[in-house]
Parts: sequence; structure tokens; C-alpha cells
Amino acid sequence: MLFDFDGTLADTIPLILASYRHTLDSVGDPAGDDETRGWIGRVLLEVLEERHPGRGEELVRRYREHNLAHHDALIRPVPGAAGLLADLDRAGVPTAVVSSKREETVRQGMRVTGLPPLDHVVGMESTPVHKPHPAPLLEGARRLGARPQECVYVGDAWVDVHAARAAGMASIAVTWGAGEAAALAEADHVVDDVATLRAVLLPDRRTEA
Repeated sequence: MLFDFDGTLADTIPLILASYRHTLDSVGDPAGDDETRGWIGRVLLEVLEERHPGRGEELVRRYREHNLAHHDALIRPVPGAAGLLADLDRAGVPTAVVSSKREETVRQGMRVTGLPPLDHVVGMESTPVHKPHPAPLLEGARRLGARPQECVYVGDAWVDVHAARAAGMASIAVTWGAGEAAALAEADHVVDDVATLRAVLLPDRRTEA
């Protein structure tokens, strides 16, 4: 099992939107939340460099300063996510997180939201190219010692669905994150809550506390 982090295992959407708002407002380039939600799941530097060519690294620093300053206050758990990861571990299912943000930031978010620690987190620095390219997902499969066709990737954005397809993996889209319904509909499964996700992943097991 491979999971995206932002908007999938943790509710980081308000934090991300606030950080984009702060960053772009600082250079007189306001962007609406509907627009910035569409950037979630992509690598931060790529987004900001496209928006302001030649200033991407500067804007990434501004974004990260705001994001880290407000991280623990604005991030929220996704109800049931911690229990699902624990159930997968009890069931002996190898599990990893594959995210477009840095590994250390993912692990900090996991601690803050009470998610159990995982041995494998594929972060932005783990591969030279990123979602929707399949490389991060393939790296996750490699770390788990699994073939891509044996893996399922769970995410909340179109880049997650496209990356899973390109990697030859099954995809599950969750609707509680940043993705729009039309893009998520391309996934193999679309689920509206963690209980339904758990039923898809572990259909024959009782829910644990």
C-alpha cells in the first residue's frame, strides 16, 4: 500500500492554502483558493517557478517559512487514518507514504496528527522527477520490495491518479482532500470516507480501535 500524505492521510489543505496566500500576496500576486487547490500534489518549486520564472527558490523559502511557523497549529488529523495504518500493519501489509513534499516535513506531519511511524517515506528529494511522473511511486514499490502491479496508490489529486496509472498500479482517490470530482473519477475506486477506504483495502477484517 502506498499513500499520498497531503489531503489523504492528514488534512493539510488549510495550511497549504494559507502558505500559498502568504507567499503570493508578498509579491503582489494574489491567487484564489480554488486556483491554489489545483496545485496541491505538485512539487512546490515547480509551481512557483512557473508562476514567477527566476524567483521560484526565493518564493519557496517564503512559503516554507510560513508553512513551518504555522504547521502544528493548522494541520489536522483525518479521522480514522491512524487506525487504518495500524490495521494494515497488523494485517502484514507493507505500507509507505509517497509525497511531493520533503520527507522530514511528512514525518513531522505524521507525528503531529498521531499517525503511526512508517519505515518508508518517499519524499520530494527521493527522485529527480515527481508526480504525475511514476518515478516516486516506483521508488515506493522498490523500497517495499513489491512489483508495481502488486501495489495500490491512494491519493486525493489528479496527479496521484495519473502517477498510479503511469506506474502500472491500481489507484484509489479520496474525496476529502484537494481534488476535483471529474479528475478523481478516473481512479479505479473513489471513496468518500476512511471507513469505505478500509472496506476496500481490508474487506474481510474487523475494524480495530
